[in-house]
Amino acid sequence: MATPARAAPPPPAPVTYPESDGEPMADNTEQFDFISMVQGNLDALLPDFVAGDHLWYPVEGRPDIRVAPDVYVALSRPKGPRGSYLQWKEAGVPLTVVFEWWSPNSTFAKELAKLRFYDRHGVSEFYTWDQVRQQFAAFVREGNELVPVNVDGGFVSPRLGIRFAVTDDAVGIFRPDGKPFRSYRELTAERDAAAAERDAAAAERDGLKAKLRAMGINPDAP
Repeated sequence: MATPARAAPPPPAPVTYPESDGEPMADNTEQFDFISMVQGNLDALLPDFVAGDHLWYPVEGRPDIRVAPDVYVALSRPKGPRGSYLQWKEAGVPLTVVFEWWSPNSTFAKELAKLRFYDRHGVSEFYTWDQVRQQFAAFVREGNELVPVNVDGGFVSPRLGIRFAVTDDAVGIFRPDGKPFRSYRELTAERDAAAAERDAAAAERDGLKAKLRAMGINPDAP
């Protein structure tokens, strides 16, 4: 008697990588301003991918291994829209630099777990500002681990070239040219002014072309 053919097993279900962890972007206005300022300035400064409050999945097939840094930079990765940072689709490049804001709702255990996560998955630089204790901390990779560095008197990011100036109750961030990071409102006003200037220039060119055409001259002729 012939043995009945077994039905082929169903294909495995595709792995889903959620684009939100269900957590709020910020716990307070100070944290929101920090995320907006750092992300906005770095995005304007760098040709690489910069994101804020964005999930990072470092291991394919493991959607449970993830974190959403406040701000991060992925050097050598192009700008462009992404629902999340799937490392295996980014030439295997891990996040390069990460920024976190310790809000009043943060706990030492939670932040230590983040540090260990970034250490384990290849982050090169990690910076934190503790809003409650008003303390800035920096960690830079040496060999296979992130190690704390002395920030007294300020510190310059080895990968980004930006400078941190630490005072008793704040940390200032400066571009490589020495100019301070601007607020989100200042960045928005600057972008709006640049867009208005481009629009005015385009309108002036169009007006000039219209005058030339009225004179029987083709402004687009070679």
